[in-house]
Amino acid sequence: MSFDYENAFSRNLGWLSRDEQKRISTVKIGIPGMGGVGGHHVHTLARLGFSHFKLADFDQFDEHNFNRQIGASVSTIGQNKAEVMKNILLDINPDSTVEIFSEGVNDSNYDLFLKDLDFLIDGLDIYVIKPRIELFDKAHKLGIPVLTAGPFGMGTSFMCFSPDSVSFSDYFNINTQMDSQELLIRFMAGISPTPIHTKYMFYEEEIDFKAGKVPSLHVGALAATTIIGSNVLKLVLKRGNIKFAPFSYHYDFYLNKLKVNWRPWGNRNYLQRFLISRIRKKVLELSSD
Repeated sequence: MSFDYENAFSRNLGWLSRDEQKRISTVKIGIPGMGGVGGHHVHTLARLGFSHFKLADFDQFDEHNFNRQIGASVSTIGQNKAEVMKNILLDINPDSTVEIFSEGVNDSNYDLFLKDLDFLIDGLDIYVIKPRIELFDKAHKLGIPVLTAGPFGMGTSFMCFSPDSVSFSDYFNINTQMDSQELLIRFMAGISPTPIHTKYMFYEEEIDFKAGKVPSLHVGALAATTIIGSNVLKLVLKRGNIKFAPFSYHYDFYLNKLKVNWRPWGNRNYLQRFLISRIRKKVLELSSD
């Protein structure tokens, strides 16, 4: 069958104007990481009519991805995640252009990955911090907005870094010389300054920081992609309120709560220093069990 972009995304109209829908079709988005949230971001943005992507992931789908990753199924086990998501995207919009980085993002391809991007959206695993620092700070210097949303329990915590806001590494007060555990602690504290989701994490014995095993629910991934899609739309359409870093949002659907956080100086803020010490203590406890 022939594909008609206008007809395929006509049900967006009303919320969007025809000119806005056309504008969406011209935007180029880069998403490193096609796992827990990255694949969902591709799917959400494709359904909105975004048509130009750079996707990166070196990993393959496996059975333990089934609980939360949209590309994970029996038929995709062993396949590269970025390639699978490209196929899903092209099945929704065959007119899309998709550039694949099947080796993931690293210092050999940061510049190529960022070239011509309008937005950079975080899909990296929570443990992958050093590439975040390097890639996101390069994007900041190039004037590319960076959006990140983590799935936390049955909700999500969201931040947006604009070219005029504080940079990723400055807000989190991190650098590539820190060890992986300290990077993880500071990232968790910065992305979720009010970790309300921990109130219903009842089975901590299932967490294994050393093995890189932390719990993640599909509903949390869906929450993360919903806020990413909404805010990308607002940025593209230049309408709707967005609070950039050092503001962050935490929505939790289990607790029916919304927290809006403002942390001037980021992780250097005294509230954040206290939270970091608490998380560091908890990580050490769980790592020693």
